[in-house]
Amino acid sequence: MIARILSISLNSFRENLREKLLYNLLIFALLMIGSSILLSRITIGDYHRLILDIGLASINLFGVLIAIFVGIGLVSKEIDRKTIYTIVSKPIPRYAFLLGKYFGLVITLLANTAVMVLGLLVVLYVMDVPITGLFFQSIGLIFLELMVITAVALLFSTFTSSTLSAIFTLGIYVIGHMSGDLKELAKKLDEISQAIINVVYYVLPNLERFNLKGHVIHGLDFGASDMALTISYGLTYAGLLLLLAGIIFQRRDFQ
Repeated sequence: MIARILSISLNSFRENLREKLLYNLLIFALLMIGSSILLSRITIGDYHRLILDIGLASINLFGVLIAIFVGIGLVSKEIDRKTIYTIVSKPIPRYAFLLGKYFGLVITLLANTAVMVLGLLVVLYVMDVPITGLFFQSIGLIFLELMVITAVALLFSTFTSSTLSAIFTLGIYVIGHMSGDLKELAKKLDEISQAIINVVYYVLPNLERFNLKGHVIHGLDFGASDMALTISYGLTYAGLLLLLAGIIFQRRDFQ
């Protein structure tokens, strides 16, 4: 079964490499990272922080865009092409097909993230910005966030259209980074509104957990225990999303 999932993953990875949108977003991300050099020339004060802020934000933003706009087509594309009927008729469990598609996009994101990180490292080297271990911790958590967003996009793609999948996934991304604000807002509302917001807070992913840009820019420590808890949270949440996606996909009728 692992061999089948790996085969689907590699095939999905090769398909993703043919997406023009992928390269457009990657090029634009590298341009954004490179533009930090120009912005640093006209900035008064510590330009090191500006370069790190723009660089990490660009990797996160364009990684998320790739995860969403490629991820929403993982299943819907097969349905539109009518190839899903051939796939479900083969002796391959549907969950294996989903996992293969998921890990294919994860590999694609890993390759694109590596290119963007390399571009940022070149900029940091040229501008003589110190590179710390916290920088690589931040990159690791950005990639973990991309894995969660990819799982969200895959989940929605199993039962909605591509357009709705994109809208829902973008909505969860935005809300996920506003979890703290929602918690504070709930304190000012009535009990029913508080209950609704608390459900949203605990059910939807808290994506701010993966945001270490402030730590990197200001040199704040992020302990090993905090890192381990954040990684466990991200992997568990992504796993639950994949489990739910598998259940929905297994019960979907393509006849």
